[in-house]
Amino acid sequence: MTMADDNRTINVNGETATFGIIGNPVHHSLSPEMHNAAFHALGLNNIYVPLPTTNLRDGIAGIRALGFRGASVTIPYKEDILPLVDHVDPVAARIGAVNTLVIKQQADGRSPAISGYNTDWIGANRALAEKLELKGSRVLIIGAGGAARAIGFGLKEAGAEVMVTNRTVAKGERLAGRLDCRFYRLEELGRLKADALINATSVGMTPKPENTPVPKEFLHNFAAVMDIVYAPVATRLLREAAASGCRVVDGLAMLLYQGAAQFELWTGRPAPIGVMRDILAKRLKTIQ
Repeated sequence: MTMADDNRTINVNGETATFGIIGNPVHHSLSPEMHNAAFHALGLNNIYVPLPTTNLRDGIAGIRALGFRGASVTIPYKEDILPLVDHVDPVAARIGAVNTLVIKQQADGRSPAISGYNTDWIGANRALAEKLELKGSRVLIIGAGGAARAIGFGLKEAGAEVMVTNRTVAKGERLAGRLDCRFYRLEELGRLKADALINATSVGMTPKPENTPVPKEFLHNFAAVMDIVYAPVATRLLREAAASGCRVVDGLAMLLYQGAAQFELWTGRPAPIGVMRDILAKRLKTIQ
C-alpha cells in the first residue's frame, strides 16, 4: 500500500512503525506533515497519523493493542493522560503534563509499556535560546495554562528568573506558587521590565489575529518577545515588538523544536530540523 504525501510516497507495509497524535480536535494539527516529512527524509519506514479521540482511556488501550510505537498528546488530554501511562518521566511529572508517548513492545509478550514525556519545555527553551542567553535572564510569562507551566518550568531549569502575569488572578497566583516565582496583575504590566516576554496564551490566534496581549507602548521594556501562537506566524504582538526594536521569536520555532525532541525520543536519531522547518513554513503559508 502506498500513500501520496505532496511529492513524497509513503510505503505502508507489515513492517511500518505507526505513530500518531491523540487529541480532540486534531484535524488542524501540523504534526502529521512535519513528522512524515522527517521520517521520509531519513528513509524510515514509519508513518504518523491523526487520532481524533473522544474517550482517552479507550484511545490509549487502542494504540497499545494496535502496536503503535509512539504518539503526541494534545488538547485537552495533556494532564488527563498521566494516570493512564505506565511510566511518567520525572520532568513531565513535575510539570504535570505529558505531550509525548513512547511505546515499547515487550519481548516476553506482555502488554506494551507506555512512557510519558513532555517536550513543550524543550521546544520553548531552544526557541528562545536562539535570541537570548537563558541562564541569568529575567522572563515574564503571560498566561497560566499548561503551556505557561511547561515554559516556566523549562526556564527555571535553565537558570532564568521567571515572573508570571495572567488575566485570571487566582489561576496566575497558583502557577506562580507552583513555579516559586512572583505574580503580577496585568494592570502592572506597564512598569515591568525583563529580558524577554513570552505570550503563552491564545490571544492573537486566528480567527482574531487583530488581538494582542500587550499594548505596543509597553514593548520597549523587553529585549526579546516570544509568541507561542503560530497561526498567524507574524502575530500582531510580534509585528509591534519588531517595530519597537525587540528580537522576536515566533510560534513556529517552539512547534518545530518540541516536535524535533519527540522525533528523537521515538527514533534515537537526530531530527532533520531543516526538513521539518521547511514543511511547517510551507504549510503555514497556505493556511494564512
